[in-house]
Amino acid sequence: MSEARAASLTAIMVAAYRGRASAGAQSICSDPWALRLAGPEGEALSRRWDEHSPSMELWMGLRTRYIDDCVLRALERGIDQVVILGAGLDTRAARLGREGVRFFEVDQPASQLDKRERLSRFGGYPMDAASFVACDFERHDFVERLTSAGFDRRRPACLVWEGVIYYLAESAARATLERIATELDPRSLLVFDYLNTKMARSSPRLRPEDRAMKDIIEELGEPMRFGIDDPTPLMAESGYRFLRTVSFDELALEYTGTYARERFFRFQAIALASASEDMALW
Repeated sequence: MSEARAASLTAIMVAAYRGRASAGAQSICSDPWALRLAGPEGEALSRRWDEHSPSMELWMGLRTRYIDDCVLRALERGIDQVVILGAGLDTRAARLGREGVRFFEVDQPASQLDKRERLSRFGGYPMDAASFVACDFERHDFVERLTSAGFDRRRPACLVWEGVIYYLAESAARATLERIATELDPRSLLVFDYLNTKMARSSPRLRPEDRAMKDIIEELGEPMRFGIDDPTPLMAESGYRFLRTVSFDELALEYTGTYARERFFRFQAIALASASEDMALW
């Protein structure tokens, strides 16, 4: 990734899905800005993806809702720093912010400029809701850049790493996980989503629908690079003492009361992790 690279097309598509999941009568999440941020281009990309994965809107809604709930739980229990790593078109600072809580959005400069330009097209969005921290994870020290922006590594934080880790080289992903575990307050909470290795590495065993989705992502210029089947060894090696994972089916059951085997969306999951063994906080 380079600072000169165009803003992420996958971020635009994800915003469209988040907006669609917020707009229905049975909405799962709530993001009043997402569809406007995505624009017609993002919605067109999401409709194209629908042809191969009709469950994607549901997954994006579930992913957004679950991560939102993790952040809100952290705030309710006293955490007052939230870091969005690889923020893209994330709006949590505006949607979940409250008095005394500081949000930091870490992303490459091109994406941040694109987001500001998109936000300037409509009113009502609190432009100062988050501190923007320019960073390329494969070239820059994100902890130093956060600290320079006013982040206090001596106090616990909630870190959201959504839709990012599978686009990184494994070395960069591991380095980021280790920095969070060893250099931030161990009571910090990290929530991130991940893909299995079959999807990330284009296994010959991929279903045609999954291969078609992967091809679209690669066409957008953001190929998947890193997959995780069991995150436990990775997190243990990186310095974590607590790990919980949740699947698409588990979230669908929790938030919609439904299970449908034919959805076939089982290559992605969400992990909740901490370097502290004290889980009284959660």
